Amino acid sequence: MAALPTTAWAMAPAQDFTAHWSGLVAVGIFVAAYLLVIAEESTGLRKSQPVMLAAGAIWAVLAIASARAGLSDAVHEAVRDYLLEFAELLLFLLAAMTYVNAMSERGLFEVLRVWLLRRGLGYRALFWTTGMLAFCMSPLIDNLTTALVLCAVVLAVGRDSPKFVALACINIVVAANAGGAFTPFGDITTLMVWQAGKVPFASFFALFLPALVNWGVPALCMHAAVPGGTPVLTDAQARLRRGGLVIVGLFGLTIAMAVGFHQFLHLPPFLGMMTGLALLKLYGWHLTRAATAQQAAEFAREGAPGDVDAFDSYEQVARAEWDTLLFFFGVIMCVGALGYCGYLALLSQQFYGGLGPTTANVLVGLLSAVLDNIPMMVAVLQMAPAMDTGQWLLVTLTAGVGGSLLSIGSAAGVALMGQAHGQYTFFSHLKWTWAIALGYAASVGVHLWLNARYFTGVA
Repeated sequence: MAALPTTAWAMAPAQDFTAHWSGLVAVGIFVAAYLLVIAEESTGLRKSQPVMLAAGAIWAVLAIASARAGLSDAVHEAVRDYLLEFAELLLFLLAAMTYVNAMSERGLFEVLRVWLLRRGLGYRALFWTTGMLAFCMSPLIDNLTTALVLCAVVLAVGRDSPKFVALACINIVVAANAGGAFTPFGDITTLMVWQAGKVPFASFFALFLPALVNWGVPALCMHAAVPGGTPVLTDAQARLRRGGLVIVGLFGLTIAMAVGFHQFLHLPPFLGMMTGLALLKLYGWHLTRAATAQQAAEFAREGAPGDVDAFDSYEQVARAEWDTLLFFFGVIMCVGALGYCGYLALLSQQFYGGLGPTTANVLVGLLSAVLDNIPMMVAVLQMAPAMDTGQWLLVTLTAGVGGSLLSIGSAAGVALMGQAHGQYTFFSHLKWTWAIALGYAASVGVHLWLNARYFTGVA
């Protein structure tokens, strides 16, 4: 597979600003912004806002310093390179999020929820079923959406068992994060690694068994603590709206086109995703025309308008996770600015050169439990350490699943703390961190053993 241009990720600083006043100011602004991100739950400030402001402030400071050093052109080109990297990811994620929103609007996830509620499964069977579904769904849709859908099931059936809700939520968070680690579409970090050309598409699936172990070990540890018994059956109903299955098929076709554009045409994957988004919009136009015609016919026959099952694709675009997308912009621009100053080259030398890639990549996963996996992976890509495919797969795995160690370590965990407020908490998750850590260590060991062929020692 041809690698995509990676000028931004691996760009060397035009001048060393690590000891310059502008570099120190840049670090201070970024640290202050990220402290506000960490305090999002207590302040109510959306995580995108401080990092977007920090990005503008940092690059303004660096522009002044670069102009004085005669490097105005260099700072301008740096900003353009990082913007290009963000734009490719933005368009890819926007298309994917729109499809997920469209499937939700057509009732696909509600049908799944009601189907599970009506199965009459016991608490332990539901624990494993929701965990397995989270592991299987998150490779195609994001781990946040997966976790929210399945948490709704858990809350509905676990009304009389807060202990079951807490354990099932932990299980869902771990499974969703693990499932997202073995495909390029499962997590933003895996998508970044793929689009940067570090790992071929097919090689990501080598992480399937390590990811399965990462979820399976803590799930087995928690199994005995799950209460017995069976929840009361529900009589809830749900209907898949017109065109729902066609949209699922179009989503599969869109993913295939993204892979095909990258694999065979050597074009950025976002072009395939945007082409698929155009197909969704055309199908939405067809649904709207059909619904309008049906409404007119019913009005002529009954003298009153019927139930219109129209579809507005632009409404689904508007429902995208814009806070996440803009947070991503802020992080890439901020971390890119630190790379422009020379800090990432220095950190790469000390971190990867001093500790070695295996230890460094394991630590990246541990740090992502506190600092979030997106900025950690952006930093690693911009450090551009000399690593073989095995090490890039390792850091993809650890960054993807490391956030499961704490409830605040991933978007799925943070969202479920709000959705299952008072039942799934930071401390209820922390109680089982030891089991999740066992799964983390076991998954790393399985990868090092099972995928030894990828460790060539050659970058």
